[in-house]
Amino acid sequence: MTPHDLLIPTWRNMLRALSGMTDKAAKHEKGDALLAEKLADDMLPLSTQYRFVTNLPGEGLTRLAGLDFTSRDEDPTTFAEAKERISEALAMLDRVRPDDFLGAEEKFDMTLPIGMTFHLSAQEYARDWALPNFYFHTSTAYAIMRMNGVDLGKADLVPHMGAYVKAAG
Repeated sequence: MTPHDLLIPTWRNMLRALSGMTDKAAKHEKGDALLAEKLADDMLPLSTQYRFVTNLPGEGLTRLAGLDFTSRDEDPTTFAEAKERISEALAMLDRVRPDDFLGAEEKFDMTLPIGMTFHLSAQEYARDWALPNFYFHTSTAYAIMRMNGVDLGKADLVPHMGAYVKAAG
């Protein structure tokens, strides 16, 4: 499985799931104020979870496929803005082709803002960094919404699994 085969469908599925969850959250009684809610005092708010989830695919594609992408530093302030960012991320994924990616074994350096540098192959980056971080922030967004009373269940987090349901019988 190539990084393209792993990352693009996964990012697409989860961004679509987050879009659906956002539709429900936008109808919540707190409205856009829900974006300020946190799962725990020492964690970042829902608005930042949206920023990270919508930045992570572009950051990954910059490293792995040479995509020109600039991460946003500001959080969305409304659910409408969060939805627009999700739509932009999905449109970006549609432009990426399998042959855009680095070779699976080609190593590169990834330096975090805190100065820590990792030396990874494309496969290692996809498996050990890109997907865990993406799932963490998507799941954290789900948990914040759910904790605040947005009517969500596991099916909202993984609606793409409906395509694999086997009919009884």
